[in-house]
Order: sequence, then structure tokens, then C-alpha cells
Amino acid sequence: MEQEEDWDRDLLLDPAWEKQQRKTFTAWCNSHLRKAGTQIENIEEDFRNGLKLMLLLEVISGERLPRPDKGKMRFHKIANVNKALDFIASKGVKLVSIGAEEIVDGNLKMTLGMIWTIILRFAIQDISVEETSAKEGLLLWCQRKTAPYRNVNVQNFHTSWKDGLALCALIHRHRPDLIDYAKLRKDDPIGNLNTAFEVAEKYLDIPKMLDAEDIVNTPKPDEKAIMTYVSCFYHAFAGAEQAETAANRICKVLAVNQENEKLMEEYEKLASELLEWIRRTIPWLENRVGEHSMSAMQRKLEDFRDYRRLHKPPRVQEKCQLEINFNTLQTKLRLSHRPAFMPSEGKLVSDIANAWRGLEQVEKGYEDWLLSEIRRLQRLQHLAEKFQQKASLHEAWTRGKEEVLNQRDYESASLQEVRALIRRHEAFESDLAAHQDRVEHIAALAQELNELDYQEAASVNSRCQAICDQWDNLGTLTQKRRDALERMEKLLETIDQLQLEFARRAAPFNNWLDGAVEDLQDVWLVHSVEETQVRKLVPRRDQMLQEELARQQANERLRRQFAAQANAIGPWVQGKMEEVGRLAVGMAGSLEEQMAGLRQQEQNIINYKNNIDRLEGDHQLLQESLVFDNKHTVYGMEHIRVGWEQLLTSIARTINEVENQVLTRDAKGLSQDQLNEFRASFNHFDRGEVEFARIMTIVDPNAAGVVTFQAFIDFMTRETAETDTAEQVVASFKILAGDKTYITPEELRRELPAEQAEYCIRRMTPYKGSGVPAGALDYMAFSSALYGESDL
Repeated sequence: MEQEEDWDRDLLLDPAWEKQQRKTFTAWCNSHLRKAGTQIENIEEDFRNGLKLMLLLEVISGERLPRPDKGKMRFHKIANVNKALDFIASKGVKLVSIGAEEIVDGNLKMTLGMIWTIILRFAIQDISVEETSAKEGLLLWCQRKTAPYRNVNVQNFHTSWKDGLALCALIHRHRPDLIDYAKLRKDDPIGNLNTAFEVAEKYLDIPKMLDAEDIVNTPKPDEKAIMTYVSCFYHAFAGAEQAETAANRICKVLAVNQENEKLMEEYEKLASELLEWIRRTIPWLENRVGEHSMSAMQRKLEDFRDYRRLHKPPRVQEKCQLEINFNTLQTKLRLSHRPAFMPSEGKLVSDIANAWRGLEQVEKGYEDWLLSEIRRLQRLQHLAEKFQQKASLHEAWTRGKEEVLNQRDYESASLQEVRALIRRHEAFESDLAAHQDRVEHIAALAQELNELDYQEAASVNSRCQAICDQWDNLGTLTQKRRDALERMEKLLETIDQLQLEFARRAAPFNNWLDGAVEDLQDVWLVHSVEETQVRKLVPRRDQMLQEELARQQANERLRRQFAAQANAIGPWVQGKMEEVGRLAVGMAGSLEEQMAGLRQQEQNIINYKNNIDRLEGDHQLLQESLVFDNKHTVYGMEHIRVGWEQLLTSIARTINEVENQVLTRDAKGLSQDQLNEFRASFNHFDRGEVEFARIMTIVDPNAAGVVTFQAFIDFMTRETAETDTAEQVVASFKILAGDKTYITPEELRRELPAEQAEYCIRRMTPYKGSGVPAGALDYMAFSSALYGESDL
């Protein structure tokens, strides 16, 4: 090896270096041998039998060497040294001018050369910094670490270290708590070197391998001694840096996992609350128990209106946000190579969608029922008023009729009076027959009120029955009076014949009697009084018609007012839906530009909400006026509501898709040109049948028949993403655990921030193995579980 030839030549040129190497190499060997419970005092003597040499190699390599010979003869010692040299050679080291005999004979130069070879191979050769290795890598590491420090300029491994500032800078860079670099002076090299040696030995477990005076007083300190000592700093600090890097990797992975778990918990909580709200709301909407009064039903309608305007819209937003959170979570899980999130049973997005559809079906049925009930009560009210009016009129007409029919006035009446009574009775019978239709109409109204479940049906039935009973009684009394009148007429006719005979004899009396009969007949012609009452009702009826006309005109104004707004809002909502759909398919520009455009669209939509609220107000006026039809528009309030909710959901989903694309772009390092290329490929997706079927199994695993652009991006980039893997996390935990297959809570708390440490401790399972300390944890199973290969 060229380095070994350099060593021989250097050693011959400057015997002072021999002293530095002896001290440094001895200290270096002891730093490893003490791990096996031993050490050396004299480097050329203590390695002569090969036993400690083999032990040294086992400690620094972590491998077992062949069993040493136990004899004390020279050939036993040579055999042991040869086993050590063979092991060194097996590591790819070419030994030059170093033989077992020289080591056994205590040749100091050869022994130092052998130790330097071991140091070079096991402490320096594997150093790698930015594609440089061994001596160059170690030098570059020193330069990078000390670059910010004043009065330090590391160019080599001899003179650059004479003033001690480079060593102090290395320590301060990694452990600023150990040295106050600002107080160091360049003109105090002995003080600086001793400070570095003492701090390194006390706090960094790096033994003192050099003498400050030897370094300062030597024009060019021994390079190998300096390299050996500095390499200890590299391994001490690089190990710490490696642990820090491992801890950072673990923290990064845990942070991703914790954020995902938080999103999962939020999804579960939001889904539970939304499903619980739906569960509570559906029975209320399924309750079809009607009220008996119009005011009570209108209160139900008002409650339903509050539900649609106040209670449901936040839930619509929650449902939309739930879908957005779910899609964002699945995107983050895909980007971090985690398994897809599977919500707990009954809380899938599809479950929530099905529950929501069930809610809306019940809701639509409830609104239809409400309007039907209000129409029923409206008709009941109208029928009840009509029944009361007709019953009152009929009862007024019948009032006193029974007394009149029960009169026996015909018993003392003359023939003319009886005939007059008969004529009046015939007129009454005609009037009675005419009232037959009225009675039947009253009975029909009562029947209809019963069929419509009128709340006061009992009183209606009682009154109707009284009217019918009275009607039957009037018919009976009418017939009895006719019979009596007809009998009296016959009797009086007989008497009249006698009277005529008598009249011929008593003409004056007869003339007087005829006049009296006429006078008596005039007394009973009182039919004009009822006609006078009818004339009084005509103006009242005309007033009612005028009031109804005014009400219908007001209703028509409300219809036209609602229709004017609805005919503007309906096409606007539909047009915005189409516009958002076009944006989702053919968005141009950068993702940030797309997001800005979508946010502007969203703000425009939100600003339009006042128009929807005004329309709701007009719709409320229509319902309060009991107007449920409108020939002036095809856009009903329900149609507008559904369209508005779909528009809000659509713009939110489109924004979420772009947000997920930003996540994907940033995680996978995609350029805007690549995204545009993916978009073009997505819009013109065409492959052979076999290839198409293969790709569809990847981008549409659930065979839903729909491929989102996000799934397409994941497919196009899934091979190029550079993310942490379970194996890398295991390797990081192994570093923190000191190469053990388990880790302790104390190690986790020492190496990780408190939150992440406790997170691991709570979730890691106990390590199953013998001879491990109590509380040992299985970091391998935990790492696998992070990536879905087992359960946490």
C-alpha cells in the first residue's frame, strides 16, 4: 500500500513521529480493548502473542476470528498473529512488508505499521462525505464543520491542527455547551489543545491520544496520529449525527402518521355526528301524525322551514367537508405509502351517502305530507264553515215550523179559511220539498268532514243528526196537518152547502162573511218578509266575493314575484354547475392559478346566497298564503335548493381535487409541464384492451367505472416517488437502539421529542425475547404497522 510505504519513509525521516504514533495508537487500541475489559501498556510487547491483537480485531469488526492457539511457544504466537493478519487481508487490505515474525519479535516500526493499517481500514476507510472517502472524506468533513469559525483553516492533518482551534471548533460545532469558543486565543495553542483533549476525554469518551507540547513543538506533527485522533471525533459526532438523522427520519414519519391519525379521528368524529344527526332527524320527518288545527300545522310547516334553512345547510357543508377530508386523507396516505384508510363499520363515505339519500327521501315525503295536510285542513275549514253556514240557515228556516204545523187553527176556521190554510200548506210543502236538497247537502258535507277526519266531527254529526231527525219530524207533521186540513175541508164543504142554502136566505150575511174571509186571507200573506232578508244577504255576499278576489290577486302577485326570481336563479345555478364541470375537466394554467380561479368562483357563488335567501322569503309568503302552485315558473323551491346544494358541493370537491394535486405535485416533485402532460393523457386515455384492463385494475380497484385525475396521477407517478419505507424506519430505530433488535422507553425518551417518544411507547408492543431488560419494546413490528403491514 502506498500509505504503508509513506509510513516507512516518514518514520525514518522523523523519529519524533514514532513517539506520537506510539502514544496515539496505544490510546486508540485501548479505547476499543476496554470494551472487552482489557488494555495494553506497551504496544510492541503486548501484541507479540497475537491474543490481544485478535481480540482488538474482534471488538472493532464485530466478527469472530478463528480460535487462537493456547500455547506459549514462538510458533503458537506466530500462528495467532497470522490469524489476525489473515483476517485483515480478508477485508481487502494488502499488507506490505509486515510479517508475523516481526510482530512476534517486537519490531516497533512493523507493529506501528500494522496498527496504522488496522486504523486505516476500520476507522478511516469507510468514512464517506459527498462522494469522497477515507482520508479525503475525513478532511472534507473537518473543513465543512469548521468553516464558520474564525482563525480555523483546515487544509491537512498536520500543521492545520497545531494551534488547537480546529479541534475546539469541531467540539463546539457539535456540543457548543462544552466549550466557549469566543474566549479561545490563537496565541494559546497549548491551552487550546489541552482544553480539547480534556473535554473530549471527559464528555465525548475520546481518550487523550496526543501531547499538546509534542504537537506544538514539532514543526510538522505526525499526520497519522492526527488522523487517528480526529477520526475518533468523526465517529463520535457522526454517530450522533447518524442518530439525529435517524431521529429526524422517525419524527418525520411519526408526524405524518400522527397527522393522518388526527384526520382519521376527525373523520370518524364528524361521520359519527352526521350519522347521529341523520338518525335523530329521520324519525321526526317520518312522523306523519297530523294536527287538528290549521295554526298547529302551519307551526309544523314553520319548523320544517327552519330545518331546511337553518339546521340542514350546516349539515350539507359537513357532508361535503367529510368527503373532502376523506379524499385528502387518502391522497396523503397514498403519497406516504400508507394503506388506504378504512373507516369503522357503517361510516364509509358510501354509507353516509346512502343515509343522506334516505334522509332526503323521507324529507321529500314529509314536505309532501305537510302540504297535503295543510290542503286537507284548508278544505276541512272551508267545508266546516260551509256546513255551519248551511246548517244555520236551515235551522233558521225550520225554527217555529213545528209549532205552526202542530197548530189546530183549522178547527175553528171556515171553509175559505181552511182552503186558504190548505193553499198555504201546499206552498209550505213545496218549500219543504225544495229544502230536501239542502238537507242532503248538509248530510253530504258532514259525511265528507268525517272522511277527512275533522277534529269536531262528533259535534258535526250530532248537529247533522238533529237536523235529519227534525227533517223527518217536519215531514211527519206536514202529512198529519194535510190530512187534518183535508178532513176539515170536507166537513166544511158539507157545512158550506148548508150555508149556501142558508145564504140564499141570508145574502147580506154572506157578503159580510166573504169580506171577512178576504180580510183573514190578507193576514197570512207575509212571504215578502223572507224575500226582504234575501235581498239583505246579496250585498254581504258581494263583499265576500270582493275580499276573495283581492286575496287571489295578492296571491297572484306573490306567484309572479317568486317566479321572476326563480326564473333568474334556476338558470344561473344550472349554468354555474356546467361551468364548474368544465373547469374540473379542462383546467389550464398552474395549480396555483387554477386554485385562485376556483376560489374566485367559490366566492362569487357564496355572494349569490342573498338571492337564494330572498327567494326563500317569497316561498315562505306563498306557503303562509296557502299557495302551492305556480304556473309562471318550472323552478320550485325544492328544485332550487337541491341545485344550490349540489353547486356548493361541486365547487368544494373541485377545489379539493386541485388541493390534492398540489399535495401530489409537491410530494412527488412533478413540474407543471408534467402535470399538463398527465392531464392531456388523462383526457385522451386510449390503450389496447389488455393493457387498458390492466391499468383499470390499478386506477379503479373498486370497479366503480370512474377514474379520477388524482388516481391517474398516482398511477403515472407511483414508481418515481421517493418516500420513507418501513425498512428505512426500522434502520433508523436500530441506530437509536444501538444495533439492538429492541429499544427501551429510556432510549426513546432520550433520542426523540417527548410527544413522539410517548407516542411510540404507547403503541409499541413488548419485545418477545429472552435476556432483555424489562419494558423492552418491539420497534420492528411497530415500523411495519406504520405502513399497514400489521396492526398498530
